[in-house]
Amino acid sequence: MNKYKKITVFLIKFFGTYFLLFAIYAAYLHKSQIKENGFQCSSLTTKVADQTVSLLNTFGYHVTSIQHSEEMSVKLLVSGQYVARVIEGCNSMSIIILFVSFIIAFAGPTKNTILYVIIGSLIIYGINILRIAFLTMMLYKYPQEQLLLHNLVFPAIIYGTTFLLWIVWVQKFSHYKK
Repeated sequence: MNKYKKITVFLIKFFGTYFLLFAIYAAYLHKSQIKENGFQCSSLTTKVADQTVSLLNTFGYHVTSIQHSEEMSVKLLVSGQYVARVIEGCNSMSIIILFVSFIIAFAGPTKNTILYVIIGSLIIYGINILRIAFLTMMLYKYPQEQLLLHNLVFPAIIYGTTFLLWIVWVQKFSHYKK
């Protein structure tokens, strides 16, 4: 019976945290996105696009971003050519919510949990910026590989990072560590 209690507590903590954070994020999107008389992405999505542009410009590429006029996305242009777009799902918040929910469900000492949530979220966010920048340049140079790059390689990067962070958490810091 004790085994089922641990599973039940894990599921309640995971889904409770997930749905709470998702509801907060959905409310944020509802308040921050504009869909009337043109489109305006949330400030987070716009910030991710701007940081991607800054990173690529630092490496000598000529990249700009503009709000897409026909959909809820930010266009990324390399040397004036529309190459990629950043949508709400690309800003890493959904994966950070999933990450945090798992860490809370497998909580460790409070201080460790809080620090790991913050550091892990920043790592995921940073990896996401690098991922979008890399994807943008790969699409610019190899547009024929769009399906492989976007649907396989780049999700593997962000989900792989998150999975590795979960493994480190469970093995080193949570109450479930060996």
